[in-house]
Amino acid sequence: MLKRLIPGLAVVALLSACATTDPSVSARSHGTVAEAVAAANAAAKAGQRDKALGILHDAAQAYPTDKAPWIRMAQIRYDADDYGQAIVLAQQALQRDSSDMVSHSIVAVSGLRVASKALADLTRKHNLAGTIRSEAQDLAKLLRASLGEDELVPGNRTGRTATVAPQKKPPQTPVAASSAQKKASSDDPFEGLK
Repeated sequence: MLKRLIPGLAVVALLSACATTDPSVSARSHGTVAEAVAAANAAAKAGQRDKALGILHDAAQAYPTDKAPWIRMAQIRYDADDYGQAIVLAQQALQRDSSDMVSHSIVAVSGLRVASKALADLTRKHNLAGTIRSEAQDLAKLLRASLGEDELVPGNRTGRTATVAPQKKPPQTPVAASSAQKKASSDDPFEGLK
């Protein structure tokens, strides 16, 4: 009986060792973040986007302070036209390095693409046509109605008024005052130079 039990336990131990779920194991198998990004790039070029994202996700888990996996995941999502996820991933990279230009660019361009798609959908859905000004007015009316607001961007809010300190104007000399009067009376921008 013992002869049957020992090989059975050995097989169970071997199989349980192969079924590890530690995410850092696959990221560490690539060594460094640079190696993981290189492996993800190879997978992405081979058309295996999900595998590339998995490698990068594991690398991000194994190296939580490194921005590189987050940036590359954002780029892959951006290239797949998944702009919402690209923004989220680029913001994760910005949490690790707030001055990263690639991440800022991904957030900005993805945001613009999402906004332009939403405007195009609104225009198509509500059959807005005409001049740019009339189309903008129709969109503003539609947004006001959907938000239940009279103004989309309120100018003055009660309780939150901004005060601007008055700026002092330099005193004008009589020569400067006369040239200012000449400028007002003439349309020639070079009149004051004569």
